[in-house]
Amino acid sequence: MTTIKRLNGLILLIALLSIPAVLHCSRTEPRPAYPVAKTVDVADTLFGRIIRDPYRWLEYTDSTDVQRWTDEQNRLTRSYLDKLPQRAKLKARFEEIWNYPKTGMPIKRDKRYFFSKNDGLQNHSVIYAANNPADTPQVAIDPNAWSEDGTVAMDYWEISKDGRYIAYGRSLKGAERGVLRIRDVEKSEDLPDSITDTSYPSVAWLNDNSGFYYTRNPSPGSVPAGDENYFDKVYFHRLGSDMADDRLIYERPDIKELGLSAQLSEDGKHLLIYGYLGSSRKNEVYHKSLGRDSAIKPIISGFEFAYSGVAIDSNFYVMTNENAPNGKIILINLNSPDRKNWKTIIPESKDILENFYAVNGHLILLYLHNAYSIVKVFRPDGGFVNEIKLPTLGSVKGVSGRWNDEEIFLDFHSFTFPYTVYRYDLPKNELIFHHRNPVKIDTSGYETKQVWYNSKDGTPVSMFVVHKQNIKLDGKNPTLLYGYGGFTATMTPYFSSTIFVLLENGFVYAMPNLRGGGEYGDEWHKAGMLEKKQNVFDDFIAAAEWLIGNGYTNPEKLAISGGSNGGLLVGAVMVQRPELFRAVICGAPLLDMIRYHLFNIARYWIPEYGSAEDSTQLGFLLAYSPYHNIRPNIAYPAALFQSGETDWRTHPLHARKMVAALQAATTGDYPILLDMERKTGHGWGMPLSLQLEKYADEYAFLFWQLGVK
Repeated sequence: MTTIKRLNGLILLIALLSIPAVLHCSRTEPRPAYPVAKTVDVADTLFGRIIRDPYRWLEYTDSTDVQRWTDEQNRLTRSYLDKLPQRAKLKARFEEIWNYPKTGMPIKRDKRYFFSKNDGLQNHSVIYAANNPADTPQVAIDPNAWSEDGTVAMDYWEISKDGRYIAYGRSLKGAERGVLRIRDVEKSEDLPDSITDTSYPSVAWLNDNSGFYYTRNPSPGSVPAGDENYFDKVYFHRLGSDMADDRLIYERPDIKELGLSAQLSEDGKHLLIYGYLGSSRKNEVYHKSLGRDSAIKPIISGFEFAYSGVAIDSNFYVMTNENAPNGKIILINLNSPDRKNWKTIIPESKDILENFYAVNGHLILLYLHNAYSIVKVFRPDGGFVNEIKLPTLGSVKGVSGRWNDEEIFLDFHSFTFPYTVYRYDLPKNELIFHHRNPVKIDTSGYETKQVWYNSKDGTPVSMFVVHKQNIKLDGKNPTLLYGYGGFTATMTPYFSSTIFVLLENGFVYAMPNLRGGGEYGDEWHKAGMLEKKQNVFDDFIAAAEWLIGNGYTNPEKLAISGGSNGGLLVGAVMVQRPELFRAVICGAPLLDMIRYHLFNIARYWIPEYGSAEDSTQLGFLLAYSPYHNIRPNIAYPAALFQSGETDWRTHPLHARKMVAALQAATTGDYPILLDMERKTGHGWGMPLSLQLEKYADEYAFLFWQLGVK
């Protein structure tokens, strides 16, 4: 799982909101000839409630009927999108503005520097290594050589402590479950070691490179069907050995949805294992002293709060929200970890503690203040050193460096400030320019505002609004409202060349900080989860109303977009307030909230959403589940539903069932389209060539529906 004006124009807003749903009934072109989707007489009785599911048959991806129907839907979608004159121009524009070198932040290991770089239009970024910044970097790993179409991707990479080896993951078609391999950086070749059934595993290298701790799932067939997605286990792999000989270190068969990760102390003498309860931030921490025959024991237990840290020898620095909703730093001595010995060294502040790093003998803390970054430096005893002065309001998402390094790197960007890496001189408290990606966008002439508005229940919510300077507030601007609102994810200012294609064509881009996110701390997240999930939808609807009421746009010029949990968001608001939006882009969504937890890894998300297996939770899930709240005889806005057939997180059944139900229910002529991609999953590892096609589709759809030439 990273912002003031008050609401005005009330009379205009009331007038706009009184427009009935028939607003979308104007016939600009014939109603689409939707493929026939049969209905079946299927219903579940849950706690006395009869819940009908006429499109249950669309859950089965391998069914011939489902494949045939999906093919027909894809052909219908292509018949619209491919003929749009804007699409070819937009794709060409993306190719133009994306074609520049994109270099990531340096990662130093011993005397070797690593970084990722994409020369411009490569399908995947390449990992480079150099003995020092002045040397010509050498290719360490090039995923582009693995497949012609780019559908074999590198999911993750973890460098050994001396920079000799890289553990990395390779998966096919965005499956996110692949093979862990070891690259020998000096020899530019892989070792024979191969570990299957890994999905973004935690990898903790021993200091001497003899092996590493890692996590993996059960192999398919070794457990009941579906359980291979759960039951995380921690193993130890000795370099050069077969995975069958890997030693099981830790498991919790009593908790199916427990996700595990492994970490070693800086001196390599302490093993720490984190156990996360599903998608919640609540976790336990277990400890073992290496080099002696000691058992793994819990040092933090109960799954009541969130804990994450870094161990500098026996000093375990931990960020937690225990009795501190905004976060604090505590110190635990691993040689005497009893709770009575814990010490708070950096107490909770008014700002939100987002992350922290132990670098150059100091603790560097990333805070959020009104959803933008503040960075502060502290001594190991918690004494304040200074605040790092950032270029403008924006986001710092990462700090690179280790405890004994003298070099500290950090990244920074904002909506109109391109991605830039700085080297931080701690004694001088000075940011020294390291590199900026040479974007092909002129960011002058655009501005970002942070505004505040009141949600339905009166809660103030912040929102970033980006557009050309001197915009006319005449209610006629095409506008894209983007949101997420879940899992403590922070929506903070970020740079995107892609968004500038909207901005240069007169769009307004708006991004609110919805409840459910982490921008305003633990309580902000809790106010948008489980039985309070409707708050997220209300916040998003209120953002749309604010944009309309303040003259930025009107319902015929307003589009909304979201993916994954954000796909649930836009799916919910489009059925709750169909008259408020002209177009919807819904990506990789969850939409059937009664059965979502039965597929792939979705049981991990029960702590966030709840489960229909609980009578109380069934009630609030059913109240907002988009698929179950589609009403007949309503003119729904135009919608483009995108999904990947190998999606391991949000099963493609959600998009299929939602599209079938909407096509049958809508009385309007605006198209309800499905784009089912057969070569990708949830989005990770998607080759750039497919990203170009995806964005060309999305933006052509927006331009078409909002009347942008």
